Amino acid sequence: MEQVTFKSEGLNLKGNLYYPKGYEAGKAYPALVVSGSWTTVKEQMAGLYAQKLAEQGFITLAFDFRNFGESEGEPRYYESPNMKTVDVKNAVSFLETLPEVSKAQIGAFGVCAGAMYTVMAAADDDRIKAVATVAAWLHDAEAVKLFYGGEEGVQAKITAAKAAKEKYAQSGVIDYIPSISTTDKSAAMFGPYDYYLNPKRGAIPQWSADKFAVMTWEDWLTADPMPSASKIKVPTLMVHSDGAVLPNYAKKFYEKLGTSDKKLHWMKTELESPYHQFKYYDQDAEVNESVKEVSSWFQAKLK
Repeated sequence: MEQVTFKSEGLNLKGNLYYPKGYEAGKAYPALVVSGSWTTVKEQMAGLYAQKLAEQGFITLAFDFRNFGESEGEPRYYESPNMKTVDVKNAVSFLETLPEVSKAQIGAFGVCAGAMYTVMAAADDDRIKAVATVAAWLHDAEAVKLFYGGEEGVQAKITAAKAAKEKYAQSGVIDYIPSISTTDKSAAMFGPYDYYLNPKRGAIPQWSADKFAVMTWEDWLTADPMPSASKIKVPTLMVHSDGAVLPNYAKKFYEKLGTSDKKLHWMKTELESPYHQFKYYDQDAEVNESVKEVSSWFQAKLK
């Protein structure tokens, strides 16, 4: 693994570049941009999948999006789907500069919200030659109501975000709420979500459990990846389950894809949605089956 730095709209983004076992200098390899869930850093699920996919013969890049981790960007912990989509595209640009990467064999992979940023990038960037998603978070204006308190809850969060943006513009002060909590209902994620609470899983020092920029809500709740589906013309794999997040929306997105070269791999689970979602972040059964499907897909399509 090699630590790297690349530019995205003038900002320095930090990433980890993983090489295949038996890597040979002078040879050009297929490469993948790997994106993880919202608020996360490269040492969490993105890094895990990047490492495992590199073992299958790819050069892979997991990186900290702007405003997070070791990457530059202000305000800190501000999650902007549009900005993150641009970061994915600039990660592709970085891979293109590497002599060890085959420029005609670059794919994009995402887990959870990283899948949303991946498909939004692939919709209008033809340098991305194939796509794969695992447990994709793909919402629209109706879906967000299911998670964020109905129409009233969504509008309250958007109003708070607009006020936070105005406050930041005038004073430079950033309003934060916790990223995860089992007691504070204002938290971005409120519930017993072990991945983000357990230091042996995702609650690592590099990740912020206590800072989620309130101004995020407007960008997050108004983002809509659904129109991207019909614009994607490259081979696309989606791995999902009934217990992962928004399963019906994943199916709807799949049906609208603008390519016939597509596959929906539906995993079995007894867990109710969204509790199977977190298994895809780090649990062997879900991760290994996903990696098997994803690596086979990219091996077949990145030629």
